Amino acid sequence: MHPQDNVLVALTDLGKGESVAFENETYNLQDTIKAKHKFYTTDLKAGAEIIMYGVLVGKVQNDVAKGSLMTTENLKHAAEPYQYRDVDFEWQAPDVSKYKDRTFNGYKRNDGRFGTANYWLFVPTVFCENRNLDVIREALHNELGYSVSDKYTQYTHHLLEAYKKGESLDAIDVQLAPDHNEHKVFKNVDGIKFLNHQGGCGGTRQDASTLSALLASYANHPNVAGITVLSLGCQHLQVQDFTNDVKKQNPSFDKPIFIFEQQQSKSEEQLIADAIKKTFEGLIEINKQERVPAPLSELCLGVKCGGSDGFSGVSANPAVGYTSDLLVALGGKVLLAEFPELCGVEQNLIDRCISEPVAKKFIDLMQSYDALAHKVGSGFHMNPSPGNIKDGLITDAIKSAGAAKKGGTAPVVDVLDYTEPAIKAGLSLVCTPGNDVEATTGKAASGATLILFTTGLGTPTGNPVCPVIKVATNSILAQKMSDIIDIDCGPIISGEKSIEEMGEDILEYCIKAASGEIIPKAVLLNQDDFIPWKRGVSL
Repeated sequence: MHPQDNVLVALTDLGKGESVAFENETYNLQDTIKAKHKFYTTDLKAGAEIIMYGVLVGKVQNDVAKGSLMTTENLKHAAEPYQYRDVDFEWQAPDVSKYKDRTFNGYKRNDGRFGTANYWLFVPTVFCENRNLDVIREALHNELGYSVSDKYTQYTHHLLEAYKKGESLDAIDVQLAPDHNEHKVFKNVDGIKFLNHQGGCGGTRQDASTLSALLASYANHPNVAGITVLSLGCQHLQVQDFTNDVKKQNPSFDKPIFIFEQQQSKSEEQLIADAIKKTFEGLIEINKQERVPAPLSELCLGVKCGGSDGFSGVSANPAVGYTSDLLVALGGKVLLAEFPELCGVEQNLIDRCISEPVAKKFIDLMQSYDALAHKVGSGFHMNPSPGNIKDGLITDAIKSAGAAKKGGTAPVVDVLDYTEPAIKAGLSLVCTPGNDVEATTGKAASGATLILFTTGLGTPTGNPVCPVIKVATNSILAQKMSDIIDIDCGPIISGEKSIEEMGEDILEYCIKAASGEIIPKAVLLNQDDFIPWKRGVSL
């Protein structure tokens, strides 16, 4: 992966005893090396440093032979220390002349921003309102054409009929492809979304404050056209706190916002009925909005990986990184988060920061986050999951060095703490956990209007207000889980496409998705995952 590396990645399964030639060097394999896994390129003594992607990713725990398999037994995590250095970073931006006149069709908001979708959003100030939101969701989705569960209802009905008749259930099948929005009443309303959560009361007042800022950022999101708020009344997170945060974040906020408080309502039935009626009136109004051309510089792209494998840093992540560089060169915004998955590449990111204050903010957030993890007996080194390890990501530094490729090579113009908005064009780092949903939740809060989500093992993760595009690292996954995968980066592994060609393909997909011409699978499935981060230890 880099000229300094002392490991090689197997692109296909390699057998023990086979000889492999690479760049005028022959390696006699001491073990079976499955695709995605690594083998050492030289004999090494215990304690020797292992370099991959050009950075320290671990130290061997015992003597290892040239051509032997990298395992959790013979390699442990290690990463270089980092500090601010006054580096004169120069970026070679890609040629974007072919895109200079390109546009996408988005929804222009009164504050000048452009959304890639037009959603109505339901916001509960406290978990006590989740049940009411579920009732409202079922009513609105089923009647207005946003439900994706009709086929399962029909499937269950056919199973019941067969059971009543004493017939075999084996002949009953279900159509798996979602029939999205075929009967949608409001053609210019892309969805009605619900932010069910477990907060708003109990916990600490700081938890409520963080949640308020998060919910306010979703209300302010350019993909949101109107909001209905449900409150119980007595909870920590008061409606006034929420509306204050909305105005604090955006003094020119002028979207329709309807507020209902259960303890002030005649009954639960009346609360739900009133919320449905008022929202219906709001839907009629936002349905009048139509897509208009916008420059590509108005896109804000979040980049994320989850269910990562040994090919993530080889194919999908660098391809997405090239897409990121293209968008930055066009004047757009790119958000790279997951701070536990930047472990080991901190120095590279610090050296790319445009100023000392930006670099120092990144260092402070990384160090305080890692210290908090160590305080409870954990640490960034414990981030890789069993699935990651099984598919070739042996240490956190290996996982992180590959994960950071999603951010491309551009300068870091800003560092954002959780819920801080992205206001500068270019690449920004956003402090979130590596946890898939907590990270995507945080990216949308900072303003991502599309998210590119790479995966090697497969994950259905989505977001309520930001369309999430799934990018597979390998063709086997893309074919096996075609119902959740949008883009296949397997051609990079097979040598059919370069990283740059794949990156351009991904940008083309983003333009179509931003224009509503393509609906990503997570959106088709109503995969509206939302988990607020309580600022505790989450990797």
